[in-house]
Amino acid sequence: MTSRKVAFLFPGQGSQHAGLGADFLEDPDVVALARRCSRRVDLQRLLIEADEEELRLTENAQPALCFAGIALTMLLRRAGLEPAAAAGHSVGEYAALAAAGVLAPEDAVLAVTERGFAMAEAVPAGETSMSAVLGMDPDAVGSVLRGVGEAWPANYNTQSQTVIGGSILGLSEATEKLQAAGARRVIPLNVSAAFHTPFVVPAARRLRAFLDTLTFNRPRIPVISNLTGKPYEDDADFPALLELQLQSAVRWSDGIRALSGLGITDFVEVGPKKALSGMIRDLAPGAGVHSVATRSACLEVAGLLH
Repeated sequence: MTSRKVAFLFPGQGSQHAGLGADFLEDPDVVALARRCSRRVDLQRLLIEADEEELRLTENAQPALCFAGIALTMLLRRAGLEPAAAAGHSVGEYAALAAAGVLAPEDAVLAVTERGFAMAEAVPAGETSMSAVLGMDPDAVGSVLRGVGEAWPANYNTQSQTVIGGSILGLSEATEKLQAAGARRVIPLNVSAAFHTPFVVPAARRLRAFLDTLTFNRPRIPVISNLTGKPYEDDADFPALLELQLQSAVRWSDGIRALSGLGITDFVEVGPKKALSGMIRDLAPGAGVHSVATRSACLEVAGLLH
């Protein structure tokens, strides 16, 4: 029997929903961890009481999702499941870095809190956004966008799904042109700013100054960089790379191919919803795909893969 090699994957903004932490915050160890991580935001309130509109705001969604990934990772490990590698989509990369021991949980949440506030200040809600382009090759998407003033590829997710970001007017123009060029659908996303585009360069600079105050350790397991689509090197300059990560396109499809090249047989999406799971089925056919968002799911998946 072939032994399984598991990667933990952490979703990015857009996967949040009201009450996303109500289940796992019934665990005393998770509550204690939430208290330690609530230096700048009230995580328990955000994860249990915040409504959809409040959670849609960048400065709230990012720490909520990061902590959810960290908490569920703790529950998976307690159930006996250790990852062989990790990756996160956009802000999810910080939970992946925590899973690999690069950042302490408290510092990971602090970093994404600063990241969220910096992004909200640089790009006020309602001025920019993002959309998913379905049914079109990434190169074709890029070709169409070269004729649009304020819209850019932001996430290279799969061969048939590219996320774009830009101003509201830019996205409107891009949507019209992409549909005319053959895109099957262009779907607005539940985010409040155009991440991974030139709009967030000022936020990336502010984030870098904060990251320079944190302690980064060598990864205990391979962690995929969104920026390069490859594992971080042991001596990586994490603050510099994470500054560029915020303002550059996410190379998710390259990252999943890199994990497959490491021999990963099973992918576990650690967080709410299943946005990444569908992508994995396209990017790594034949691999096991699992998702956890509750304590019972952690036990079930750990029992299956342990």
